[in-house]
Amino acid sequence: MTADLVQDSWSRIDAWLREHAPRTFATLRPPAGVEEITAAQDELGLTFPPDLVASLLRHDGALDGPETFQFSTHDRLLGVSGILDDTRFMRAAADSLDEEDEDYWQHGYVKFGSYGATSDGLVIDCRTGRGSFGAIGRFFDETGTSFGKADSLGGYLAELADRLERGRDAGVVTFNGRLLWEWAMPAHPEWGSADDPLPAPDEQLPQLDLSCTPTDLLHASHLHRLEELGALLAVLPRERVVEAAQKQLRRLAVETGLNKYPEVTSALDALERGEVPSRPDPSDPIVLRLRAVLAQANAHRDDTRRWAAEKMVHGIWGSPYRSVCESAGIRSRLTVDWRADLHADLGGPSLPPIPDERFWGALRNPAIDSSWYAAQNAQDQG
Repeated sequence: MTADLVQDSWSRIDAWLREHAPRTFATLRPPAGVEEITAAQDELGLTFPPDLVASLLRHDGALDGPETFQFSTHDRLLGVSGILDDTRFMRAAADSLDEEDEDYWQHGYVKFGSYGATSDGLVIDCRTGRGSFGAIGRFFDETGTSFGKADSLGGYLAELADRLERGRDAGVVTFNGRLLWEWAMPAHPEWGSADDPLPAPDEQLPQLDLSCTPTDLLHASHLHRLEELGALLAVLPRERVVEAAQKQLRRLAVETGLNKYPEVTSALDALERGEVPSRPDPSDPIVLRLRAVLAQANAHRDDTRRWAAEKMVHGIWGSPYRSVCESAGIRSRLTVDWRADLHADLGGPSLPPIPDERFWGALRNPAIDSSWYAAQNAQDQG
């Protein structure tokens, strides 16, 4: 029976989470009550497939928040109350749009996984008497509902357990006790040579923004995206952030192949020796090299290397806080280890909780603009 497959799959998922992502495991709620499940079916006027009932009797969804359990689609597991709320919303949306068809939403569909930021989410077909009863699909705001994820929730959960046990090759990443789903982009074919001559200063090449300075403010929202690592960056001494920025910039140069150019390695070596770079000049060798890289990246349609060349400017002459954020943002496309690398480059201190808006509103760091969050805090308290 597929209900037995649900129990077996949840046992595998729970065991994996306990060992590798205990913070995420802690967000899984205890079982729902039989009466509550029956009442939900009565309210929606349909019958849940046995697999959905079995799953709810194992976990009544997952608590919302940054550490929550999510499927590989980044949808949070919904409990009985969430299923009711999201399914009622989808029915109302379909009625208002006159979109009652299989390509958008059917009365017999139930949402059991929610993306949160939009109405996207995982769907199970609860229309009895059909071969599709119990099938798993996904709803997208822009395109409607499509099936083919799995024939049953038991099968879908079994596939999830398999992916967790396969690990990184299946997009499974853990950090600070949390389960994350991430994939690195395939490496772009190598191009360019260390022997490529520098262009002349008057050559027609893409321009670099050289207006940055070490005292430029970083808006707190950029650190907010780094979650607990952003909170750590916000409270560490500036000297530690400077060191991390240099290490991150070096990693970025290696991962994008920019380290093969002597102008880049010389600039990074000087930074690590503590030499203060002079104001950038369009005729500087490093500037000419980066402009040449921009031109070649455009020709090869290599956005990642183009972004890396642009961010080298901020790493050499700009704010270390901005440099760390930008390097991490690009590196997140190149390696699933970017969080662990950044934590190591910061010295590996204990990680704080994932910050909320109150943290950013109370922050007092002259290098970080947290005024918007402070104003929100004041408004909430007023």
